[in-house]
This record gives sequence, C-alpha cells and structure tokens, in this order.
Amino acid sequence: MQKIKNNYDAVVIGVSAGGIGTIPKVIKGLDSTFPLPIMLVQHTDPGNNFAFYIEFLKSVCSLQIKTADEKEKMMPGTLYIAPANYHLLVEEDLSLSLNIDDKVSYCRPSIDVLFESAADVFKSKLIGIILTGGNCDGLNGMKAIMKYKGMAIVQEPSDAEVDIMPRCVINEKAYHKICTTADINKFLKSIYSLHS
Repeated sequence: MQKIKNNYDAVVIGVSAGGIGTIPKVIKGLDSTFPLPIMLVQHTDPGNNFAFYIEFLKSVCSLQIKTADEKEKMMPGTLYIAPANYHLLVEEDLSLSLNIDDKVSYCRPSIDVLFESAADVFKSKLIGIILTGGNCDGLNGMKAIMKYKGMAIVQEPSDAEVDIMPRCVINEKAYHKICTTADINKFLKSIYSLHS
C-alpha cells in the first residue's frame, strides 16, 4: 500500500473492558471503500480466536475484517485485529508484524506497542483512538501520537462502559479531541470525503 497523499494514512484503535459492545458503534456503517487501514488491539482472553467476534462486527459494517497475519501488507478498507496473546506492530515497509515479547502494562497484545510502532511509521498521518477500558494501556501510545502531531481521540468517559482508560489519557492531556462513540463514528465517516 502506498502512503496516501492527504490528511491521514492509518487508524489505530485501543480498547479493553467494554470493547465488545463499543467497537460496533465506532465502525458502524464503514465499508470496504474506507480509504485507510484500521488496526485494533482489543484486550481479550488468550484462548479467543475472534472468529465469532469478527462475524459479529461484519454484521454492522462492510469493512474487510480479519485477525492480523505476520508480514501482511496493510490495505485500505480493512480492519486488522491483533490476535490473542500477540503484540501487533507496524513496520517501516507498511506491513504488520506479530511477536510474543513480554507483556506491556500487563497486556499482550498491548495498545502501547501498536500505537508507538504506528506513530513511528506514520508520524502526523496517524489517527489514534482510545476507548473504554480498565487500565492505562494506550497512554504512552497516545503520547507518541501527540509527539508526531497525529490525531489523538479519546472516548468521553461518561460514554465509556469502563472509564479508567479514557481518564488516564485525559488526565495526562494526551489527546486532541474527547468524543462519544457516535462522534468518533461521524469523524471516521468524514474521512471518506477527505480522500475523494
């Protein structure tokens, strides 16, 4: 995938407790013509293969949705989910990689690992979104996105099923926008017009 010559090149999303019900609200109505790849870290039980979750997400949008594979090239209109018990990273050649390095913030996959690697590659062309969750994984990743002048969006705590993760980001001022899931969905849909 060539880097897209406009406002943004990729989206990364981090979510933990409460995510099963939150992600569908964020991606609802997006389809395979969405001009960016989306990478998702959802904290989950190591035994979860995501097959049921992927089919559920496909019922609310027409994105291509799959678990990420080692050395896979990112494609627009596709949602890549970090496999259970693997960190997901973005490489300089715009491929994805997986590893089983130590847990970060007690998590593997770690939101920080994805966000920091994506920020290093995409710089100001990255959108980072932190949603509901019960720990502070993702805070350092949002700081990295801010450092590179990407777009950092955090879920409004009162809109989150579990507000600890959004509040960690807000307390550290590691964001540009605080949004409800409905507003995040509208923002993502606005990207279609930016790329037309």
